[in-house]
Amino acid sequence: MTTLSERISQSAFDGSRLRVVLLLDLYDGAQNQFLEVYEHLRKQVSSVPGHIRDELCQSIENPSQWLITSEWESAPRFLAWVNSEEHVASVHPLHGCVRDTRSLRFSVLRVTGEDSVPVSLADPSPDSEAVFGPDAASAHFEDRPGDRLRVAPRRGDGVVRHALTFTVKPGSEPVVAELLAGYTSPQARVDENTRLRRTSLFMHGNRVVRAVEVEGDLLAALRHVALQPEVQALEEAINPYLEQDRDLSDPGSARMFFTRAALPAVHHVAGAGREHADVRRHALFYPAKNGCGMALAELLAGQDEAAVDDPANPIEASTLFQRDDIVVRLLDMRGPLDARPALTLGVEGGHKAAVLARLLDSAKDGVPTTDPEIAHFLARSEMRLITDRRTPDQA
Repeated sequence: MTTLSERISQSAFDGSRLRVVLLLDLYDGAQNQFLEVYEHLRKQVSSVPGHIRDELCQSIENPSQWLITSEWESAPRFLAWVNSEEHVASVHPLHGCVRDTRSLRFSVLRVTGEDSVPVSLADPSPDSEAVFGPDAASAHFEDRPGDRLRVAPRRGDGVVRHALTFTVKPGSEPVVAELLAGYTSPQARVDENTRLRRTSLFMHGNRVVRAVEVEGDLLAALRHVALQPEVQALEEAINPYLEQDRDLSDPGSARMFFTRAALPAVHHVAGAGREHADVRRHALFYPAKNGCGMALAELLAGQDEAAVDDPANPIEASTLFQRDDIVVRLLDMRGPLDARPALTLGVEGGHKAAVLARLLDSAKDGVPTTDPEIAHFLARSEMRLITDRRTPDQA
């Protein structure tokens, strides 16, 4: 069987502790203002569930450069906070004293100097029950923050995945789809270390999802794209059709729009060594009930983790994007979408269809049980592909 470390994978659901590193470049003379803002923000964050501690550091080489590190019990706890409207409001005062920021997020694999011997989350002992998700940590460790370590590293492919989502005014969908399908692609090469690898645009009703894959620095790639004339022309053309007003010439308005539009990748898995020419990209939209988005994403992640080892599995790779109650599942798969409808929907085996129905806001017609019912449910969830663009060596 393929071990976890042999797969191409990333996940926010392995139960490990999370370390968040925020690099800041302050405006000249803004240190006192920044410290006042930080003290207020620190008190707010200390009461957020899952937060363990944070540290504030100042560079000994350049006093305008600062570093905030924070530790969290798990990635889902942090993501619930950082994607909330409360977080957006709490960090707003920082914009007046911070010139630039960069956020990095890491699972904690090793700790020196702590009296703890972690057990692998990826390879539990034969006497313990396999658990996937945030509860994995409590299944294999004492319930102490210092014990939540993941022993087995994950294998990456050098690609960062991210998405944006927004809604357009009802009735404008055909015009928006035409604009999104017809724009000129920006230059793929950002610098010697970074390039755009793939951009996929989907729609479901009046919701747009733009998923990007970047080799190298995601932030550098996003900034590069925003400066390209062809992309600026597209953004200007769709402005009249957006439900949320924005002014991209105003840094504050642009920052707020893209912060709220961010749809982070919370899980990705791909079988090692699988490459087939007949693979097509699909996207499924899962509107969760209020407060159930993270649980829904974890359910689907568990399905994809379990299926990746099956050589008959038509899904080559899957990526889950989640924010609040919006969950989007990107699938690269062989053959028709409904060849194995339960697997494609993410409910194959056990009572997963019933669990999915309890988490979905759109499951008003009951629980799909037969293949035709699941196929109908799948068809309602499928997003319409607008464009899927890859760099030449990825086509």
